[in-house]
Amino acid sequence: MRNLIHNYTIDYQCNYSFIESDTCTSRPYRIPIFAKNLAIMSLRGKSFGKSSGKSFGKPAGKSGPKPAGKREGKSRTTNEDQLKKAEAHRTRHSSSENRSTDRRFSASNKSYQGYNKKSGDRRFAKPLEENADSGLMRINKYMAHAGICSRREAEKYIVAGAVTVNGKVVSELSAKISPSDIVKFNGQTIRGEKKRFILLNKPKDFITTTDDERGRKTVMSLVSNACNERIYPVGRLDRNTTGVLLFTNDGELAKQMIHPKHGVRKIYHVTLDKKLTKHHFEAIVKGVSLEDGPATVDKLSHIEGEAREQVGIELHIGRNRIVRRIFESLGYDVVKLDRVAFGSLTKKQLKRGQWRALDKKEVDLLRML
Repeated sequence: MRNLIHNYTIDYQCNYSFIESDTCTSRPYRIPIFAKNLAIMSLRGKSFGKSSGKSFGKPAGKSGPKPAGKREGKSRTTNEDQLKKAEAHRTRHSSSENRSTDRRFSASNKSYQGYNKKSGDRRFAKPLEENADSGLMRINKYMAHAGICSRREAEKYIVAGAVTVNGKVVSELSAKISPSDIVKFNGQTIRGEKKRFILLNKPKDFITTTDDERGRKTVMSLVSNACNERIYPVGRLDRNTTGVLLFTNDGELAKQMIHPKHGVRKIYHVTLDKKLTKHHFEAIVKGVSLEDGPATVDKLSHIEGEAREQVGIELHIGRNRIVRRIFESLGYDVVKLDRVAFGSLTKKQLKRGQWRALDKKEVDLLRML
């Protein structure tokens, strides 16, 4: 086999018919496929083996002659040109000079020949004096900020004539409201300020009122920098009572939270001056009679891990000093009283004397109570 390939490589003209016919004049012989391929590679000017100095099977490069009748197709040339253009486009902005050139072309609009850029209407680029902020607000937005309804629903009420401004019915949707206007919806005055909800962990020695004639400290001083709107405390806590206290400017929600018919729960941690007996424990659960009527509680229990002087009480009635009077009627003095829950609100992660604003989820839960 080696002699056959060697003879074919040296004298390929006389043996070319031998390779193609795959026969020998002296005796029939079939050359293996790999030997035939090696011989054809030699005919085409490609080297193999160690004599070429290159690895077997690797093309010798572009120096070798191309086979007769074989030409490079047009599609191959086109693909190479496209690859070159794509590479040049990809690496174009790696040069700061090219970036500057492209910016100049873009600014002068030279890259879009035949396209005339229209000058835009710039009347709204600068605010006109009549459109400057003068504190006016569209009436539907005013009602939405007041928490009455959404803007789209407000438009229906306005068209129906259910909204009055300064005593006159307003049915135009383009009407605007100033801060001094009096707006009424179904006969009730509404305020267009944004609703605020502040939760405070009240400390001792603060009175739950907006103002005190005697000059004592009030809870309003603790939330004075909470918001710009005027807010009010929801319900009352005694001067020596601590815990959860809600502030808001939403009158409807405040009324809902404190009215007994809505049954908003209140949970207190009570510390007594002595242990609560079993007999008195059962009496409180059944209900005790006070000077202003019977007082019933929802739940009463001892606090796990604490002394027997400490109990937890849950109720929904909101009469003045109701928790203290329940225990005082049975001969106990309340040493400490802390409200730990008001509706769905708790003082968790809120230190004494600190406040925080409620998020939308917490407000929605309060509205569903």
